Amino acid sequence: MKVHETRSQAHAPMDDDKMMTRKQKADQHKLQESEQSPKKPKAENNNGHPDRKPSDKVDAEFKELCRATEEHLSVDLMQEILEANGQDSSGTPGVVTTKCQDLLFYGPLDKCPICNGTIEFTSTKYKCKGAYSEWASCTFSTKYPPRREEPIKLPDSVLNSPVADLLKKYQDPTCRPRTDPGIVDKPLRGMVISLSGRLSRTHQYWKTEIERHGGKASNSVIGVTCLVVSPAERERGGSAKVAEAVERGIPVVNEGWLLDSIEKQEAQPLSAYDVMSDLAVEGRGIPWDKQDPSEEALESISAELKLYGKQAVYKDTKLRERGGKIFERDGILYNCAFSLCDMGEGLNDYCIMQLVTVPDDNLHLYYKRGRVGDDPNAEEQLEAWENVDNAVKEFVKLFEEITGNEFEPWETEKKFQKKLLKFCPVDMDNGIDARHGALGLRQLGVAAVHCKLEPLVANFMKVLCSQEIYRYALMEMGLDSPDLPMGMLSKIHLQRCEEVLLEFVEKVKTMKETGQKAEAVWSDYSQRWFTLMHSTRPFIFRDFQEVADHAAAAFETVRDIIDASHLIGDMTGATVDDPLSDRYNELNCKVLPLEKESNDYKMIVNYVEKTYEPVKVGEVSYGVSVENIYAVESTAAPSYDEIKELPNKVLLWCGTRSSNLMRHLHKGFLPAVCSLPVPGYMFGKAIVCSDAAAEAARYGFTAIDRPEGFLILAIASLGDQVLEVKHPPEDTKSLEEKKAGVKGLGRKKTDESEHFIWKDDIKVPCGRLIPSEHKDSPLEYNEYAVFDPKQTSIRFVVGVKYEEQGMVMDEEE
Repeated sequence: MKVHETRSQAHAPMDDDKMMTRKQKADQHKLQESEQSPKKPKAENNNGHPDRKPSDKVDAEFKELCRATEEHLSVDLMQEILEANGQDSSGTPGVVTTKCQDLLFYGPLDKCPICNGTIEFTSTKYKCKGAYSEWASCTFSTKYPPRREEPIKLPDSVLNSPVADLLKKYQDPTCRPRTDPGIVDKPLRGMVISLSGRLSRTHQYWKTEIERHGGKASNSVIGVTCLVVSPAERERGGSAKVAEAVERGIPVVNEGWLLDSIEKQEAQPLSAYDVMSDLAVEGRGIPWDKQDPSEEALESISAELKLYGKQAVYKDTKLRERGGKIFERDGILYNCAFSLCDMGEGLNDYCIMQLVTVPDDNLHLYYKRGRVGDDPNAEEQLEAWENVDNAVKEFVKLFEEITGNEFEPWETEKKFQKKLLKFCPVDMDNGIDARHGALGLRQLGVAAVHCKLEPLVANFMKVLCSQEIYRYALMEMGLDSPDLPMGMLSKIHLQRCEEVLLEFVEKVKTMKETGQKAEAVWSDYSQRWFTLMHSTRPFIFRDFQEVADHAAAAFETVRDIIDASHLIGDMTGATVDDPLSDRYNELNCKVLPLEKESNDYKMIVNYVEKTYEPVKVGEVSYGVSVENIYAVESTAAPSYDEIKELPNKVLLWCGTRSSNLMRHLHKGFLPAVCSLPVPGYMFGKAIVCSDAAAEAARYGFTAIDRPEGFLILAIASLGDQVLEVKHPPEDTKSLEEKKAGVKGLGRKKTDESEHFIWKDDIKVPCGRLIPSEHKDSPLEYNEYAVFDPKQTSIRFVVGVKYEEQGMVMDEEE
């Protein structure tokens, strides 16, 4: 059955975000990351004075001061000046010189306005070196730093130097330049750039431009920031200079980097213009967060999971093939995984530590630290130990070095205190991540053939037991690292994630901070979240919708995948013993396909037809085909006989990812993890359904290249009294305590004149979608909230296929 839909209403922008493909989400993240970077001020500088472009005179004065200080002041004297003015004096001679010259010309830097940390100059901008908490470094950076309005303190040794008169000229804060011309108009300041090959302009032209914009040109590649080549250099194979740069690990970028950096007056990310990194010696990799999202997605889907649980030997040790097993002593498995996300310091690393026993060989200690997809640049070590006690001591020592915590209290009591810039354990459970243990593509057909279940049920179980749906789900959310078993985390780790999420939500709901102080709260908790839930593309949350999509929903999906992983177990072996039937029996849920000529099948098809609207992804809309419908009865939920006795029963749609469905069938629905003022979470910890198949379809759709999905029809008892709300309730806890049914009124509703009773007084709110009188509602469709899981029961699972309908045209077109 195909639903033919002609409606042209577009989903609300907030709802569109749910339906974005991985590439669109990643592009949105890039936009968000760019918004996090301080934008070039247009109206005023750091002291509130009107922004004036630096004159040649001021520029000349700065150059003169730099020349004089380099000629007459030693590095030791410069450090003395910095310390006398309360500034950081550490660093190489070049760094110390830059800091001192900045101080002498513009004045001493003040503390960070957000965290009160120390601000330092970092060649292209000023950056805070402080921290919000033990989880997160401060992300504040600017080209217009706050400065102390006080005279510069000059030590006696400096006052007696030949440069004293020049320095005294800028001692008085009223005599200092009010803008920082060396920063604003010098995007290449502090950079050494080499050129190679035939560029669009002569090398002499670019050398002049590089120097005019603060950089230095070098004929050699040794010690340079990057090597600039023509876009065609890759096809030509590269010159000797290019080969040397690649061998030394120096970024090789196309000419567009120079053009854009000068045009935008800010050095652009080198990785965005890279042309050679994947051709480096030994196949130097590209971190996934630096790849095009579509390329990353392809790599993620095909990547072999390297670590799939607490007892798994990490793939790169190459000890699995030799019968290696994780070393165990006194009930402790010496296998640890770690994560660290600190956006202030640009860190998003994982770490693996294992002690592995190999038959007829010594104990092996394995250690690896790096970024996902960047194996050749990872720090990696595999060492054999004859003495077991010494190997254990070394393992414990490494744990303490990278976490700042003791090993035994963590493993035995799970006691852990996060330390700044130190790793946090990703606590693994015993079991096998479904991305490894579930059926691979080559096993699916054979498994179905050997299955003794009814063919449609066997196909249904084949989908639920396939690696693909779990890989896609984690990929879509950016939680797809092959180095960490995100589908086999422990209950304790999930509990910590939930605690941080709830604390985060409560903090942002009640915080009184505004402006940059408020941004700091969002940044702090975002970094906490992505340390616990390691993502290949972390970013700073900016609003509740992002928290809902990328934290709350992600948490719920990971939780459900972990349950599926435990149920699926290891299906990597032979399929002749019918593993699908075994998993079906463990599911404790009856699944029966409906006959297409049955009344129930026709009723559900009609319900879909009347309440479905096209899913919009970008500029393309998608219709839906009903493939099969299954009647289900799970032992984890009230039986039909039990729920038909409850009052005010309604047959409603529930959205689900394919990756979450096995858990729903196995253990029933769970309430939303938190309360947020956005659709799906606005009623608090409730089970949320809708009378529109269109709403459920947004969750069922995952990717354009994976069009199959599922919709759920559940019977929900709303109770004797139903509270109708037009806006997000301020107090959701009282709703949770009362456990009364709640109906959120959307901008569209189903035509009540078409509603009917199915059987046993179960109402079916099936009707054409029409505009409601609640045009300002945050909900597009009506939502229903039930707070007691015993008042809902899954009755049908509808297998659907999404099909492209064509471009969505603007009204004017």
